[in-house]
Amino acid sequence: MNLRKIIVNSQSQKYPIFIGQNIISKLSSIIKKNSIKFNNCLLVVDKNVPKKMTLLIKKNLKNKKIFIHYIKANEVNKNQKNTNNIIKTLLDKNFSRDDCLISIGGGIVGDISGFAASLFKRGITFINIPTTLLSQVDSSIGGKTGINTSHGKNLIGSFYQPKLVISDCNFLKTLPKREVICGYGEILKHSLISNKNFYKFLNKNFENIINLKSPFIEKAIYESCKIKKNVVEKDEKEKNLRKVLNFGHTFAHAYEATLGYSRKLNHGEAVLLGIHSALKFSLENKILKKKEHGSIINHFEKSKLPNNLKEFFSSRDINKIVSFMTKDKKNKSNMINLILLKKIGFPKIDGQYNKKRIKLFLKKELIN
Repeated sequence: MNLRKIIVNSQSQKYPIFIGQNIISKLSSIIKKNSIKFNNCLLVVDKNVPKKMTLLIKKNLKNKKIFIHYIKANEVNKNQKNTNNIIKTLLDKNFSRDDCLISIGGGIVGDISGFAASLFKRGITFINIPTTLLSQVDSSIGGKTGINTSHGKNLIGSFYQPKLVISDCNFLKTLPKREVICGYGEILKHSLISNKNFYKFLNKNFENIINLKSPFIEKAIYESCKIKKNVVEKDEKEKNLRKVLNFGHTFAHAYEATLGYSRKLNHGEAVLLGIHSALKFSLENKILKKKEHGSIINHFEKSKLPNNLKEFFSSRDINKIVSFMTKDKKNKSNMINLILLKKIGFPKIDGQYNKKRIKLFLKKELIN
């Protein structure tokens, strides 16, 4: 078993991330080797996860009393009601603080599960088994948990680190290609904000990564996780540096919310559109040079990544998009905070722009 390991050493918790093929068959020994002890365990499972994978996890949690709670994972269900349902199950089964909650699913299930784990008796042992590429390279690392409201995405939540993350690439083989592309959006983001050599690797090996070829997919996940880990260790609670991870996301979250979190545009696709918008905004504001902008846009186009706002929005949506951008939790005034790009590997933090400027930008994108 070709196993890669990363240690995240945040201020509140030190924990390992394991990346490789068929790791869940070694789940019991990994838990034991990392001195994680519990008797009762609640598996919070995305209904989309193949039953045979859930059963394999259950089988490999030897000598534990296992309960299963299923969730239909979508952005609309990422809410307080589903959080309460998980907590009710923990209460009904008389779980203690020394017991464990394991999330098995994508970022939505991980976010709800982590949030419930942080609330139950002020914190229960939490293990994350991300099953999508998006969650393996992004939401499973760094301890952000949360739920959506009618006012916007992830506006209620907590920082709560897992004790262990298991990223088994076997789960990815069950995903539709659209979901793999979504995960690739976060991988690309990490390369753009941190590492030009990694960006060159992605540019050269896009097809191998998207087709989940080994060792390309493992390397892409590993390098992406390493970038996020380095940021999280320096700024766990997003006071300063961690904001770089929001490159493209202020646009992206507003795009999702404007469409009511519909399946027409899922999170990873919104991130890719958001990155594309942030790049264009960086260029227009003379922050990013034309040559570097052209290189990244060429990567978008040759890789057929989502990049056309007009497929999803019209000029009628501009006010709604900007309204959601102003509600973003990272804003501290009426100005809109945007993370932009100076050049590949060098982001610009804390750029503040007024609504009128953003509206003019979106108008050009959607009308011209």
